[in-house]
Amino acid sequence: MAEYTVIADDAELERAAALLASGSGPVAVDVERASGFRYSQRAYLIQVFRRGAGVFLFDPPALSTFAPLQAAIGEAEWVLHAASQDLPSLREAGLDPVSIFDTELAARLLGHARVGLGAVVEDTLGIVLAKAHSAADWSTRPLPQSWLEYAALDVEHLIDVRDALAQELEAQGKVEFAAQEFQAVLDRPVKPPREDPWRRLSGLHAVRGRRALAVARALWTAREEYAREQDVAPGRLVPDRALVAALIADPRSKQDLARVKDFTGRASRSQLDRWWAAIEAGRAEQTLPPDRLPGDGLPPPRAWAERNPPADARLKAAKPLVEQRAEELSMPTENLLTPDLLRRVAWAPPAEITAQTVGEALAGLGARPWQIEQTAQLIAQAFVDSVHEPPVQPPTAS
Repeated sequence: MAEYTVIADDAELERAAALLASGSGPVAVDVERASGFRYSQRAYLIQVFRRGAGVFLFDPPALSTFAPLQAAIGEAEWVLHAASQDLPSLREAGLDPVSIFDTELAARLLGHARVGLGAVVEDTLGIVLAKAHSAADWSTRPLPQSWLEYAALDVEHLIDVRDALAQELEAQGKVEFAAQEFQAVLDRPVKPPREDPWRRLSGLHAVRGRRALAVARALWTAREEYAREQDVAPGRLVPDRALVAALIADPRSKQDLARVKDFTGRASRSQLDRWWAAIEAGRAEQTLPPDRLPGDGLPPPRAWAERNPPADARLKAAKPLVEQRAEELSMPTENLLTPDLLRRVAWAPPAEITAQTVGEALAGLGARPWQIEQTAQLIAQAFVDSVHEPPVQPPTAS
Protein backbone atom coordinates (compact mmCIF):
# COMPACT_ATOMS: atom_id res chain seq x y z
CA MET A 1 0.00 0.00 0.00
CA ALA A 2 1.30 3.43 -0.94
CA GLU A 3 2.19 5.72 1.94
CA TYR A 4 0.31 9.01 1.74
CA THR A 5 1.28 12.23 3.46
CA VAL A 6 -0.90 15.26 4.08
CA ILE A 7 0.38 18.70 3.05
CA ALA A 8 0.01 20.83 6.16
CA ASP A 9 2.31 23.83 5.71
CA ASP A 10 2.45 26.64 3.17
CA ALA A 11 5.93 25.81 1.84
CA GLU A 12 4.87 22.25 1.02
CA LEU A 13 1.74 23.60 -0.65
CA GLU A 14 3.82 25.86 -2.90
CA ARG A 15 5.99 22.90 -3.96
CA ALA A 16 2.88 20.81 -4.66
CA ALA A 17 1.32 23.65 -6.64
CA ALA A 18 4.44 23.90 -8.82
CA LEU A 19 4.30 20.16 -9.55
CA LEU A 20 0.59 20.36 -10.40
CA ALA A 21 1.23 23.33 -12.69
CA SER A 22 3.76 21.21 -14.60
CA GLY A 23 1.25 18.40 -15.09
CA SER A 24 -1.03 18.12 -18.09
CA GLY A 25 -4.73 18.02 -18.83
CA PRO A 26 -7.70 18.24 -16.47
CA VAL A 27 -7.38 18.24 -12.69
CA ALA A 28 -9.36 15.85 -10.49
CA VAL A 29 -10.53 17.47 -7.24
CA ASP A 30 -12.43 16.08 -4.27
CA VAL A 31 -13.31 17.31 -0.79
CA GLU A 32 -13.82 15.53 2.51
CA ARG A 33 -15.92 17.30 5.12
CA ALA A 34 -17.03 16.30 8.61
CA SER A 35 -20.78 16.45 8.06
CA GLY A 36 -22.65 15.07 11.01
CA PHE A 37 -19.67 15.74 13.28
CA ARG A 38 -18.87 19.45 12.86
CA TYR A 39 -21.12 22.49 12.64
CA SER A 40 -19.34 23.93 9.64
CA GLN A 41 -19.27 22.49 6.15
CA ARG A 42 -15.64 23.48 5.67
CA ALA A 43 -13.22 21.19 3.89
CA TYR A 44 -11.04 19.07 6.18
CA LEU A 45 -9.16 17.39 3.32
CA ILE A 46 -8.79 18.43 -0.30
CA GLN A 47 -7.50 15.86 -2.78
CA VAL A 48 -6.03 16.85 -6.14
CA PHE A 49 -4.70 14.67 -8.98
CA ARG A 50 -3.23 15.60 -12.34
CA ARG A 51 -1.50 13.44 -14.91
CA GLY A 52 2.22 13.99 -14.85
CA ALA A 53 2.07 15.32 -11.29
CA GLY A 54 0.36 12.72 -9.10
CA VAL A 55 -1.96 12.83 -6.09
CA PHE A 56 -1.73 15.52 -3.42
CA LEU A 57 -3.67 15.65 -0.16
CA PHE A 58 -4.07 19.06 1.49
CA ASP A 59 -5.04 19.88 5.09
CA PRO A 60 -7.13 23.09 4.84
CA PRO A 61 -7.25 23.98 8.58
CA ALA A 62 -3.45 23.92 8.74
CA LEU A 63 -2.86 26.09 5.65
CA SER A 64 -3.04 29.88 5.59
CA THR A 65 -3.86 30.22 1.88
CA PHE A 66 -4.62 28.18 -1.20
CA ALA A 67 -3.63 31.01 -3.56
CA PRO A 68 -0.62 29.13 -5.03
CA LEU A 69 -2.81 26.11 -5.80
CA GLN A 70 -5.52 28.29 -7.35
CA ALA A 71 -2.89 29.97 -9.53
CA ALA A 72 -1.48 26.59 -10.58
CA ILE A 73 -4.73 24.86 -11.59
CA GLY A 74 -7.38 27.59 -11.72
CA GLU A 75 -7.54 27.77 -15.51
CA ALA A 76 -7.63 24.00 -16.06
CA GLU A 77 -10.81 21.96 -16.29
CA TRP A 78 -11.63 20.55 -12.86
CA VAL A 79 -13.17 17.09 -12.70
CA LEU A 80 -15.47 16.59 -9.72
CA HIS A 81 -18.12 14.07 -8.76
CA ALA A 82 -21.34 15.79 -7.64
CA ALA A 83 -19.70 19.20 -7.98
CA SER A 84 -22.57 21.12 -6.37
CA GLN A 85 -21.74 19.42 -3.06
CA ASP A 86 -18.04 20.30 -3.13
CA LEU A 87 -17.96 23.76 -4.72
CA PRO A 88 -19.14 25.68 -1.60
CA SER A 89 -16.37 24.15 0.54
CA LEU A 90 -13.77 24.72 -2.17
CA ARG A 91 -14.82 28.33 -2.64
CA GLU A 92 -14.70 28.90 1.10
CA ALA A 93 -11.07 27.72 0.95
CA GLY A 94 -10.30 30.11 -1.95
CA LEU A 95 -10.42 27.52 -4.73
CA ASP A 96 -12.75 28.23 -7.65
CA PRO A 97 -12.72 26.60 -11.10
CA VAL A 98 -13.53 28.36 -14.36
CA SER A 99 -14.75 25.14 -15.98
CA ILE A 100 -15.76 21.74 -14.66
CA PHE A 101 -16.64 18.22 -15.74
CA ASP A 102 -19.07 16.64 -13.28
CA THR A 103 -18.84 12.86 -13.53
CA GLU A 104 -22.04 12.27 -11.55
CA LEU A 105 -24.05 14.67 -13.72
CA ALA A 106 -22.58 13.18 -16.89
CA ALA A 107 -23.57 9.70 -15.73
CA ARG A 108 -27.13 10.93 -15.14
CA LEU A 109 -27.37 12.49 -18.59
CA LEU A 110 -26.09 9.23 -20.07
CA GLY A 111 -28.75 7.20 -18.29
CA HIS A 112 -26.45 5.21 -16.02
CA ALA A 113 -28.49 3.22 -13.53
CA ARG A 114 -26.03 3.98 -10.69
CA VAL A 115 -24.36 7.37 -10.30
CA GLY A 116 -22.44 7.18 -7.01
CA LEU A 117 -18.69 7.60 -7.41
CA GLY A 118 -17.88 3.97 -6.68
CA ALA A 119 -20.54 2.75 -9.10
CA VAL A 120 -19.43 5.08 -11.90
CA VAL A 121 -15.78 4.07 -11.47
CA GLU A 122 -16.78 0.41 -11.54
CA ASP A 123 -19.08 0.81 -14.55
CA THR A 124 -16.58 2.78 -16.63
CA LEU A 125 -13.23 1.31 -15.57
CA GLY A 126 -14.09 -2.00 -13.93
CA ILE A 127 -12.34 -0.90 -10.73
CA VAL A 128 -14.05 -1.46 -7.38
CA LEU A 129 -13.51 1.27 -4.79
CA ALA A 130 -14.05 0.59 -1.10
CA LYS A 131 -16.38 3.17 0.46
CA ALA A 132 -15.57 2.24 4.05
CA HIS A 133 -14.68 5.78 5.17
CA SER A 134 -17.21 7.91 3.28
CA ALA A 135 -19.03 8.88 6.51
CA ALA A 136 -15.91 9.27 8.65
CA ASP A 137 -15.08 12.28 10.82
CA TRP A 138 -12.53 13.93 8.56
CA SER A 139 -11.69 16.53 11.20
CA THR A 140 -9.81 13.74 13.01
CA ARG A 141 -6.08 14.40 13.37
CA PRO A 142 -3.90 12.65 12.52
CA LEU A 143 -5.86 11.02 9.71
CA PRO A 144 -5.34 7.24 9.58
CA GLN A 145 -3.38 5.93 6.62
CA SER A 146 -6.31 3.78 5.47
CA TRP A 147 -8.47 6.92 5.26
CA LEU A 148 -5.82 8.72 3.22
CA GLU A 149 -5.63 5.83 0.77
CA TYR A 150 -9.42 5.94 0.38
CA ALA A 151 -9.30 9.70 -0.20
CA ALA A 152 -6.49 9.44 -2.76
CA LEU A 153 -8.30 6.76 -4.76
CA ASP A 154 -11.32 9.06 -5.03
CA VAL A 155 -9.32 11.32 -7.38
CA GLU A 156 -6.70 8.94 -8.79
CA HIS A 157 -9.16 7.36 -11.24
CA LEU A 158 -11.36 10.39 -11.86
CA ILE A 159 -9.60 11.62 -15.01
CA ASP A 160 -9.92 8.19 -16.64
CA VAL A 161 -13.61 8.17 -15.68
CA ARG A 162 -14.00 11.63 -17.19
CA ASP A 163 -12.47 10.46 -20.49
CA ALA A 164 -14.72 7.39 -20.64
CA LEU A 165 -17.84 9.45 -19.95
CA ALA A 166 -16.78 12.09 -22.48
CA GLN A 167 -16.64 9.37 -25.14
CA GLU A 168 -20.13 8.22 -24.15
CA LEU A 169 -21.44 11.78 -24.33
CA GLU A 170 -19.98 12.10 -27.82
CA ALA A 171 -21.51 8.81 -28.91
CA GLN A 172 -24.96 9.79 -27.62
CA GLY A 173 -24.82 13.33 -29.01
CA LYS A 174 -24.98 14.87 -25.54
CA VAL A 175 -21.75 16.87 -25.37
CA GLU A 176 -23.61 20.19 -25.53
CA PHE A 177 -26.21 19.00 -23.01
CA ALA A 178 -23.43 18.27 -20.56
CA ALA A 179 -21.56 21.52 -21.24
CA GLN A 180 -24.67 23.57 -20.44
CA GLU A 181 -25.39 21.56 -17.30
CA PHE A 182 -21.82 21.91 -16.05
CA GLN A 183 -21.93 25.66 -16.59
CA ALA A 184 -25.27 25.87 -14.78
CA VAL A 185 -23.68 24.20 -11.75
CA LEU A 186 -20.85 26.74 -11.79
CA ASP A 187 -23.22 29.68 -12.19
CA ARG A 188 -25.83 28.57 -9.63
CA PRO A 189 -26.25 31.35 -7.05
CA VAL A 190 -25.90 30.65 -3.37
CA LYS A 191 -29.27 29.82 -1.83
CA PRO A 192 -30.58 32.54 0.47
CA PRO A 193 -30.96 31.57 4.12
CA ARG A 194 -34.12 29.58 4.75
CA GLU A 195 -36.88 31.51 6.51
CA ASP A 196 -37.56 30.10 9.96
CA PRO A 197 -35.04 27.23 9.68
CA TRP A 198 -36.14 25.99 13.11
CA ARG A 199 -39.31 24.70 11.47
CA ARG A 200 -37.23 21.88 10.01
CA LEU A 201 -36.95 20.25 13.43
CA SER A 202 -37.76 16.61 12.85
CA GLY A 203 -40.98 15.76 14.66
CA LEU A 204 -42.13 19.37 15.05
CA HIS A 205 -45.50 18.41 13.53
CA ALA A 206 -46.36 16.89 16.92
CA VAL A 207 -46.02 20.27 18.64
CA ARG A 208 -49.26 22.24 18.87
CA GLY A 209 -49.83 25.92 19.58
CA ARG A 210 -48.02 29.15 18.79
CA ARG A 211 -46.61 29.47 22.29
CA ALA A 212 -45.08 25.99 22.02
CA LEU A 213 -43.66 26.96 18.62
CA ALA A 214 -42.05 30.01 20.24
CA VAL A 215 -40.36 27.68 22.73
CA ALA A 216 -39.29 25.42 19.86
CA ARG A 217 -37.73 28.40 18.11
CA ALA A 218 -35.89 29.44 21.28
CA LEU A 219 -34.57 25.93 21.94
CA TRP A 220 -33.46 25.48 18.34
CA THR A 221 -31.69 28.87 18.38
CA ALA A 222 -29.93 28.09 21.65
CA ARG A 223 -28.72 24.76 20.29
CA GLU A 224 -27.61 26.40 17.03
CA GLU A 225 -25.60 29.07 18.83
CA TYR A 226 -23.90 26.53 21.07
CA ALA A 227 -23.19 24.21 18.14
CA ARG A 228 -21.62 27.05 16.18
CA GLU A 229 -19.55 28.06 19.21
CA GLN A 230 -18.32 24.48 19.72
CA ASP A 231 -18.13 23.66 15.98
CA VAL A 232 -20.14 20.51 16.60
CA ALA A 233 -23.10 19.25 14.55
CA PRO A 234 -26.24 20.34 16.45
CA GLY A 235 -27.73 16.86 16.48
CA ARG A 236 -24.68 15.52 18.30
CA LEU A 237 -25.33 17.93 21.17
CA VAL A 238 -29.06 17.34 21.52
CA PRO A 239 -30.92 15.42 18.78
CA ASP A 240 -34.07 16.86 17.23
CA ARG A 241 -36.19 14.14 18.82
CA ALA A 242 -34.88 15.16 22.27
CA LEU A 243 -35.81 18.82 21.75
CA VAL A 244 -39.29 17.76 20.63
CA ALA A 245 -39.60 15.46 23.67
CA ALA A 246 -38.85 18.44 25.91
CA LEU A 247 -41.46 20.52 24.10
CA ILE A 248 -44.14 17.85 24.47
CA ALA A 249 -43.29 17.24 28.14
CA ASP A 250 -43.77 20.98 28.82
CA PRO A 251 -41.69 20.90 32.05
CA ARG A 252 -42.58 23.29 34.86
CA SER A 253 -39.04 23.61 36.20
CA LYS A 254 -35.42 22.95 35.32
CA GLN A 255 -35.58 19.84 37.51
CA ASP A 256 -38.62 18.62 35.56
CA LEU A 257 -36.67 19.10 32.33
CA ALA A 258 -33.80 17.02 33.73
CA ARG A 259 -36.28 14.24 34.51
CA VAL A 260 -37.61 14.04 30.92
CA LYS A 261 -36.38 10.58 29.94
CA ASP A 262 -36.25 11.27 26.19
CA PHE A 263 -34.39 14.56 26.57
CA THR A 264 -31.07 12.99 25.61
CA GLY A 265 -27.79 13.96 23.99
CA ARG A 266 -24.30 14.63 25.24
CA ALA A 267 -25.11 18.27 26.09
CA SER A 268 -28.64 17.69 27.39
CA ARG A 269 -27.58 17.72 31.05
CA SER A 270 -24.22 19.49 30.94
CA GLN A 271 -25.94 22.53 29.39
CA LEU A 272 -29.23 22.21 31.28
CA ASP A 273 -29.16 25.88 32.33
CA ARG A 274 -28.88 26.88 28.68
CA TRP A 275 -31.90 24.81 27.61
CA TRP A 276 -34.03 25.92 30.55
CA ALA A 277 -33.21 29.57 29.85
CA ALA A 278 -34.31 29.03 26.25
CA ILE A 279 -37.59 27.47 27.37
CA GLU A 280 -38.28 30.39 29.69
CA ALA A 281 -37.39 32.89 26.95
CA GLY A 282 -39.74 31.17 24.51
CA ARG A 283 -42.56 31.22 27.04
CA ALA A 284 -42.01 34.95 27.64
CA GLU A 285 -41.80 35.80 23.93
CA GLN A 286 -44.24 38.55 22.92
CA THR A 287 -44.09 37.92 19.15
CA LEU A 288 -45.41 34.43 18.54
CA PRO A 289 -44.64 32.64 15.29
CA PRO A 290 -47.56 31.72 13.04
CA ASP A 291 -48.68 28.11 13.02
CA ARG A 292 -47.26 27.82 9.51
CA LEU A 293 -45.56 30.03 6.97
CA PRO A 294 -47.44 31.08 3.84
CA GLY A 295 -46.04 29.03 1.01
CA ASP A 296 -44.97 30.46 -2.33
CA GLY A 297 -45.11 27.03 -3.89
CA LEU A 298 -47.89 25.57 -5.98
CA PRO A 299 -50.64 23.39 -4.57
CA PRO A 300 -49.91 19.65 -4.76
CA PRO A 301 -50.92 18.26 -8.18
CA ARG A 302 -53.61 16.10 -6.58
CA ALA A 303 -55.49 19.30 -5.71
CA TRP A 304 -55.26 20.84 -9.18
CA ALA A 305 -58.43 19.26 -10.60
CA GLU A 306 -60.43 21.20 -8.06
CA ARG A 307 -58.29 24.32 -7.67
CA ASN A 308 -57.35 24.95 -11.30
CA PRO A 309 -58.91 22.46 -13.77
CA PRO A 310 -57.27 23.95 -16.92
CA ALA A 311 -53.83 23.72 -15.31
CA ASP A 312 -54.60 20.16 -14.25
CA ALA A 313 -55.48 19.29 -17.84
CA ARG A 314 -52.32 20.93 -19.15
CA LEU A 315 -50.09 19.09 -16.69
CA LYS A 316 -51.72 15.72 -17.36
CA ALA A 317 -51.33 16.23 -21.09
CA ALA A 318 -47.70 17.39 -21.00
CA LYS A 319 -46.20 15.19 -18.30
CA PRO A 320 -46.30 11.85 -20.18
CA LEU A 321 -44.83 13.50 -23.30
CA VAL A 322 -41.87 14.88 -21.33
CA GLU A 323 -41.39 11.49 -19.66
CA GLN A 324 -41.46 9.79 -23.06
CA ARG A 325 -38.89 12.22 -24.43
CA ALA A 326 -36.63 11.55 -21.44
CA GLU A 327 -36.94 7.83 -22.08
CA GLU A 328 -36.01 8.36 -25.73
CA LEU A 329 -32.94 10.29 -24.59
CA SER A 330 -32.07 7.59 -22.01
CA MET A 331 -31.97 9.93 -19.03
CA PRO A 332 -34.05 10.57 -15.90
CA THR A 333 -37.01 12.88 -16.48
CA GLU A 334 -35.78 15.30 -13.81
CA ASN A 335 -32.56 15.85 -15.77
CA LEU A 336 -34.46 16.59 -18.96
CA LEU A 337 -36.81 18.99 -17.15
CA THR A 338 -37.43 19.19 -13.43
CA PRO A 339 -41.05 18.42 -12.45
CA ASP A 340 -41.26 21.79 -10.67
CA LEU A 341 -40.54 23.72 -13.89
CA LEU A 342 -43.20 21.79 -15.79
CA ARG A 343 -45.73 22.34 -13.01
CA ARG A 344 -45.03 26.07 -12.86
CA VAL A 345 -45.46 26.64 -16.58
CA ALA A 346 -48.59 24.46 -16.58
CA TRP A 347 -50.08 26.42 -13.67
CA ALA A 348 -49.36 29.83 -15.24
CA PRO A 349 -48.74 29.42 -18.99
CA PRO A 350 -48.07 32.25 -21.43
CA ALA A 351 -51.12 34.15 -22.70
CA GLU A 352 -50.45 32.86 -26.19
CA ILE A 353 -49.20 29.30 -26.21
CA THR A 354 -46.52 28.54 -28.79
CA ALA A 355 -43.24 26.68 -28.65
CA GLN A 356 -41.47 30.03 -28.50
CA THR A 357 -43.53 31.48 -25.65
CA VAL A 358 -43.35 28.25 -23.66
CA GLY A 359 -39.60 28.21 -24.24
CA GLU A 360 -39.32 31.78 -23.01
CA ALA A 361 -41.33 30.90 -19.91
CA LEU A 362 -39.07 27.90 -19.22
CA ALA A 363 -35.97 30.02 -19.72
CA GLY A 364 -37.31 32.54 -17.21
CA LEU A 365 -37.65 29.70 -14.72
CA GLY A 366 -34.05 28.59 -15.26
CA ALA A 367 -34.28 25.88 -17.92
CA ARG A 368 -31.19 25.48 -20.09
CA PRO A 369 -31.35 25.99 -23.88
CA TRP A 370 -30.94 22.27 -24.60
CA GLN A 371 -33.83 21.43 -22.28
CA ILE A 372 -36.03 24.01 -23.98
CA GLU A 373 -35.08 22.69 -27.41
CA GLN A 374 -36.06 19.16 -26.35
CA THR A 375 -39.33 19.96 -24.56
CA ALA A 376 -40.89 23.33 -25.49
CA GLN A 377 -42.64 22.11 -28.65
CA LEU A 378 -43.97 19.03 -26.89
CA ILE A 379 -45.27 21.04 -23.97
CA ALA A 380 -46.85 23.74 -26.15
CA GLN A 381 -48.68 21.15 -28.27
CA ALA A 382 -49.86 19.31 -25.16
CA PHE A 383 -51.20 22.55 -23.66
CA VAL A 384 -53.11 23.37 -26.84
CA ASP A 385 -54.49 19.84 -27.12
CA SER A 386 -55.60 19.84 -23.49
CA VAL A 387 -58.14 22.54 -24.26
CA HIS A 388 -59.85 20.38 -26.86
CA GLU A 389 -59.27 16.93 -25.41
CA PRO A 390 -59.91 16.64 -21.68
CA PRO A 391 -57.66 14.05 -20.03
CA VAL A 392 -59.08 10.57 -19.80
CA GLN A 393 -60.27 9.83 -16.26
CA PRO A 394 -59.45 6.44 -14.78
CA PRO A 395 -62.43 4.08 -14.64
CA THR A 396 -64.29 4.02 -11.34
CA ALA A 397 -64.56 0.80 -9.43
CA SER A 398 -67.92 -0.90 -9.97
